[in-house]
Amino acid sequence: MYDAIIVGARAAGSPTAMLLARKGHRVLLVDRASFPSDTLSTHYIHQPGVARLRDWGLLDRVIASGSPAQRWTTLDVGPFALSAPVAPAGDVADAYAPRRTVLDSILLDAAAEAGAEVRTGFPIDELVFEDGAVIGIRSGARTERARVVVGADGRNSFVAHAVQAPTTDARPGRTCAYYTYWGGVDSGHVELCPREGRMVMGGAATNDGLRIVIVFWPKEEFAAVRADIERSFHDALQLAPSLAERLAAGERAERFYGIGDLPFWYRKPYGRGWALVGDAGYHKDPITAQGISDAFRDAELLADALDAGLRRAKPLEDALAGYERARDAHSRPLYELTWEFAALASPSPEQQELFVSLRDDPDRTSRFLGTVAGTVSIADFFGAPVPA
Repeated sequence: MYDAIIVGARAAGSPTAMLLARKGHRVLLVDRASFPSDTLSTHYIHQPGVARLRDWGLLDRVIASGSPAQRWTTLDVGPFALSAPVAPAGDVADAYAPRRTVLDSILLDAAAEAGAEVRTGFPIDELVFEDGAVIGIRSGARTERARVVVGADGRNSFVAHAVQAPTTDARPGRTCAYYTYWGGVDSGHVELCPREGRMVMGGAATNDGLRIVIVFWPKEEFAAVRADIERSFHDALQLAPSLAERLAAGERAERFYGIGDLPFWYRKPYGRGWALVGDAGYHKDPITAQGISDAFRDAELLADALDAGLRRAKPLEDALAGYERARDAHSRPLYELTWEFAALASPSPEQQELFVSLRDDPDRTSRFLGTVAGTVSIADFFGAPVPA
């Protein structure tokens, strides 16, 4: 009998398992994939996520992997560009964008080192129920039992579907996306280039001297984009001349990776004998690159709630209800901002006025960029008067 079985060993599952094991709980962490292995991702870890890596004692491993620090961001709004270091999260000023083959292996190793039992290449056939409550998992002829089974298995979560987790505030996806990697490009800022019907994101440095470049299109254009990815990608890059010029000095180093539907939802993240974390419980468009940082935050929230419930410091249901409230409160502002960004609309007159006001104000530009990174409260920033 385990205290918790965690299904899914990537950015949400491994930290949850690690934190629970560090608190003294008996944890089984399983994943159908073998590691190291890749997964679709923006790679980006904003400063709040980096702060958690540091607090967990794992940031040095990310740095040692060769993933460069990212501090400055350039927002190219067309007529001009805003460029500044992103407002820090406390004393953490840098972001990182490690390859998922690197990051997920670091997290998995940390879970094992904390005492979690790890099984990879371990597909789950079904959840085991008793009197309507989840009591374990079954893989082939093998059954494992636990007081709680946690679904950390991504947006197409097997666990969420098996327990029929209710979905709230579901919204259809607005964009599709493709990304690839460029080599031979001189160091530069992360560049965000919003255009009518497009978002071009480039320059985030990852491992092996590569940089990740991402383009978002309206979801309705996915079939046309997929029919000629190379041309569609390069046509989009021409809308961002500064970035295109920088990339022209190098060359594409890998194939294109893409996805055609990026929906929004909240799922109720707990029930009798089960809980959800990461994309399994809450999903939004990756255009704000918050997925990994959100997964880290929610792993901490869930581990604390499960610890309180498993130790009977409070009823488990009450602890998990508190987890849901905290998750929703923390995530809601960027959920709404991401929904707005995913419209891929031209800047409104109010937004244009904001950009002009920031043009000669680097400190406020830094804070504005921090609203997207999650280091500055959206309500606090936009509640301040815009300078004349």
